[in-house]
Formats: sequence, C-alpha cells, structure tokens
Amino acid sequence: MTKTLLKNADILRDNYMVEKGDIFIEGSIITAVGNISEDCKPDKVIDCSGKLAIPGLVNTHTHAAMTLFRSFADDMLLMDWLQNKIWPAEAKLTADDVYWGSMLAIAEMLKSGTTAFADMYIFMPEVAKAVAESGIRAVLARGIAGVSPTAEAALKESEDFFTQYNNAADGRIKVMLGPHAPYTCPPDYLRKVVSLAHRLGAEIHIHLAETADEVKNCEQQYKVSPIKLMDQLGILDCGVLAAHCVHVTEDDINIMKTKNVRVAHNPGSNMKLASGIAPVPKMLKAGLSVGLGTDGAASNNNLDMFEELRLAATLHKVNTFDPLVVPAIEAVKMATSNGARVLGIGDITGALSVGLKADIVLLDMSGLHWCPCYDLLSLLTYSAGLSDVDTVLVDGNVLMENRKLTTIDEEQLKYEVQTRGLRLTNF
Repeated sequence: MTKTLLKNADILRDNYMVEKGDIFIEGSIITAVGNISEDCKPDKVIDCSGKLAIPGLVNTHTHAAMTLFRSFADDMLLMDWLQNKIWPAEAKLTADDVYWGSMLAIAEMLKSGTTAFADMYIFMPEVAKAVAESGIRAVLARGIAGVSPTAEAALKESEDFFTQYNNAADGRIKVMLGPHAPYTCPPDYLRKVVSLAHRLGAEIHIHLAETADEVKNCEQQYKVSPIKLMDQLGILDCGVLAAHCVHVTEDDINIMKTKNVRVAHNPGSNMKLASGIAPVPKMLKAGLSVGLGTDGAASNNNLDMFEELRLAATLHKVNTFDPLVVPAIEAVKMATSNGARVLGIGDITGALSVGLKADIVLLDMSGLHWCPCYDLLSLLTYSAGLSDVDTVLVDGNVLMENRKLTTIDEEQLKYEVQTRGLRLTNF
C-alpha cells in the first residue's frame, strides 16, 4: 500500500474554510488531515507550498466522445444541431473512435481538475476502457432511444454493460441506465427502462426539460410537463440524475424534491445552444442536490469545470438581480460535494475528509490573478482557471504532476482524434 504525504498545503476543508496543513493518504484513502510528521514514513512526499488543495471537481453530465465534434457545428439551436449535424456524424462512429474521443475528454478533464464525471453515450465498453486506463472516476450510462431501430438491442446492451462494468476498475466505475430524453423515448419504452432498472437495481441518467419547445411538445402530446410525465411512468422512483431541467415550474421542482431527483446544471451548454437559464436558485432553495456539468464538448466547446463554476456563481445573479443568489460557497459545493451527491458517490468522494477517497487537486496560486488574497474561496470561484491545476490525484494515484499527465500520451492522443474527426465530419 502506497503512502503519500501532501505537505504544507492550503486545504479547503469540508466546512469550506481554508486551513494550512498536510494530508496523509494510505492507498486510495485519506487517513489524516492536519499537522502530520514525516515520521509516518510516506513513500512519496509532495511539497504543496503555495498550493491550494481542493476536492476533485465533479462533472455531472457529459457525452465525452463528442470531443470529436468540437467546433464542427456551432451557433445552432439544439434540434437543428442534433438532427442535421450531430446525429448524421455519429452514425459513422466506431468503437475505436469513441475510445479516443473519450480519452481526449478525460485528458482535458484531468488537466482542468476534474476527478469524476458522468457520461451518457454509445460504445460504452470503450468509454469504460478509457476510464480504467486513465485512472479517473466515472458514472457511465449507455445512451438509449426508443425511437431508434436499435431500441430493443440497446436495452440488452445496457443490461450487459451494467452487469459487466458496475463497480469495475477497483470501484471507480459505476453504471446507470441512460434513456436519452422523453422526446426520443416514448412512454411504453420508458416503462421497459423502469422495469430493467428495478431488476438490476440501477439508477437512471436522463435529459429533462432542456428546451422550451421540448416542454411545449410534451404538454401538447401528453398534457403534462416532462417532469410530471416521468413521475407518472415511474422513472423518478428509480433514482434519477436529471440533466438540464432548464424549463421547470414550481410544481415540477416540488415533484423533483419529493422523488429526490438530482440535477446536473449545464450553464455553458445551455447558453451556447440558447436553451435558457435553469432556475437553480429555486432548486437550491427547495433543497435539491444540484451539481455542475459541461455537457458534450460539441455543445460547449470545452470541458472546463472552472468556467462552469464561474458561470454558476454569476449567471444567476444577472438573471435575478440578487448578488447573493448563488454565492461563491454554493457554487463550489455544486462543483464538489453536491456534484458527488448528484452522481451517487457522495459517500466516497467530494471532500477532503478522513475516510474518503483521495480525489484531490492541487492549484498553483503563484499567478497574478491570485493577488491580492483576501478570500481564497472567492478567488477559487471567480479567478482560478485550468492553467492553475498543477497536480491531480484520483483514488490516491497521481494522474497529473507538475502539469504533466502520467497515464495518457498526449501526442498520440492529438494525432488520433484529429485523424478520426476529419473522417467523421468529411472535412
């Protein structure tokens, strides 16, 4: 069992106060936080002078391999973007393409301080392979659509994927079911998803109420909102990670609270696709667990959780004219501990506490944008960026040190994704 000592750090504690001290890691677990002597005989000591130690950031909603379509189809509305650009390009994807696209996303996430992410896509065994090889933590779901010719096969693939990969990679991989959305999964199909979820003991990751047109069409067809429809069909009884939830009413939020629906808020993607601004302050006030996500790189152009953190803290101020509506501390919680709860892994990660997994990010505070320093939590929210990420640990393993990835060959990665991307998009 490897013993690692992080020495002389500024530590963001689980009460969101910053204290100077050390962190001792035995294997994958944080076993001590405070003033720790090197008499503990660590195998590795990392000098954290001038570094801020924070829990790894948690990205609660991605389509990782869509990094392959970054910059391919920008400045379009969601359905036009999907139907006329993304879905035709995705039809050409191979398993190897998804592996390399996912590895690109993982590399980008690690370099920007993300240690856990939720993903919904296709060829998910290849995504799991990339997760296992890179060392990151992930909650994975095979995306399924009831209107697709492969709808029934996708249910079988989802079951096989859950059986084979749930708790894989030393427990770093969890598996959910991934019905895409109400507009691609008719009620009869969603009932099959509910039945499968109960049989497997699986939770569900689904897009809900992302656009105003989606809600309007649902209300016209089924006479209820997407949230109420999911409640009627039993989806919300399975344990749900709901992506977006931009256009929800107070009645919807009350249902979500009653059913403990956890929300992946994607401010960057929602802005870029002109989907709207989710009522996150109302969700937080109602007591919902809300985390932050980037969505796919094709819809957001990057996987930088620091950008989402800043947007979460600023966007809702503009929308409500209330400077305290999402203060820095709430935004940081959304990116860390709340995000872990949204993924259903809050019992093992999301804070720098004894007994939790050592998913830790060290930020270099030597940059000009960290000066002057009155409030480190405020600087973390409004000033920090991916260029500050110096070292990343997941499960106690160092996956990036001195800004260099230790498990991913970046040059080979860039070659593979550039070559594959050109083929997929006919450029």
